[in-house]
Amino acid sequence: ENLIGALLAIFGHLVSSIALNLQKYSHIRLAGSKDPRAYFRTKTWWSGLLLLLLGELGVFSSYAFAPLSLIVPLSAVSVVASAIIGIIFIKEKWKPKEFLRRYVLSFVGCGLAIVGTYLLVTFGPNSHEKMTAENITRHLVSWPFLLYMLVEIIVFCLLLYFYKERNANYIVIILLLVALLGSMTVVTVKAVAGMILVSIQGALQLDSPIFYIMLVCMIATAIYQATFLAQASQLYDSAQISSIGYILSTTAAISAGATFYLDFTGEDVLHICMFALGCLTAFLGVFLITRNRKKPVPFEPYISMDAMPGMQNMHDKGIAVQPDLKSSFSYGALENNDSMPEIYTPATLPIVQEQHGSKAASAPPYRVLEHSKKE
Repeated sequence: ENLIGALLAIFGHLVSSIALNLQKYSHIRLAGSKDPRAYFRTKTWWSGLLLLLLGELGVFSSYAFAPLSLIVPLSAVSVVASAIIGIIFIKEKWKPKEFLRRYVLSFVGCGLAIVGTYLLVTFGPNSHEKMTAENITRHLVSWPFLLYMLVEIIVFCLLLYFYKERNANYIVIILLLVALLGSMTVVTVKAVAGMILVSIQGALQLDSPIFYIMLVCMIATAIYQATFLAQASQLYDSAQISSIGYILSTTAAISAGATFYLDFTGEDVLHICMFALGCLTAFLGVFLITRNRKKPVPFEPYISMDAMPGMQNMHDKGIAVQPDLKSSFSYGALENNDSMPEIYTPATLPIVQEQHGSKAASAPPYRVLEHSKKE
């Protein structure tokens, strides 16, 4: 059952990675389209959507066969697959030395992630408890899980307070919120998937209230988890979110699986140490893969005067161009200048400079004058 669950998880993550890259390819091809709904008409995007559903179904089914602590770290497969797809389908032409120098970290990271995945599958926990309503209820009211939930709720409330009230928009705080919610998501996903499998095998579990409690918790935590991830993606680079999020989410999920489903009960020290080594190796591999990604070029908040269409013609006609700082936008900066002081208005002189003239008559303000090409 462990092997079936691990293979389903690996298959699901591989297919999901291919699907996301297909949809990204479809959007890139239609980047210049004026119709935002154009991607709905492409076979590539629909193929990606179907493959994505198939991949998620495979990952969901894997929780019914294998322990939670074994399935969660296997999400490193999707990172490895995305890196390999990016290297194979790269469009730029590189010399061999430049290619190796640029992608050596990605190759090393992929190798480490594959080795870590092998260790995880080989030395993963071997708990084969059936997910019946009675067993899930017993785990839900057990004192280790209640204590774990109490600590997690306190930590989550503290992090949420600093994030919302103190504006602590650090990536670790946001991704810790995601990880704590994700740990509850995977706990409920395993319960729902396991009860569905037991029902298919003949013992109906869908009439139990605990099934619907777990289903509602799964949907709610997944929605809030996606919300915090969207907020993190607006503030930080996707490579940082992938590496740090994978490490934090995997650690929290393994801790939740160990306390709720007692995944490591009866395991010897050697298997636990080798499993931990596999996790650390996969963490390092994912970090190296995401560290080598291209960082986005920051937006330059100015417009070159030479790049403005028609500016050369305006100078040729002898018209002097003076930006008006009283307007909402001006040439040279995409900033709101409504709050600029009046002394910065280009049509008048500052008061200090006007006092240099005669006391009887103040100097007239500067004006925008036309001049010839020669001048």
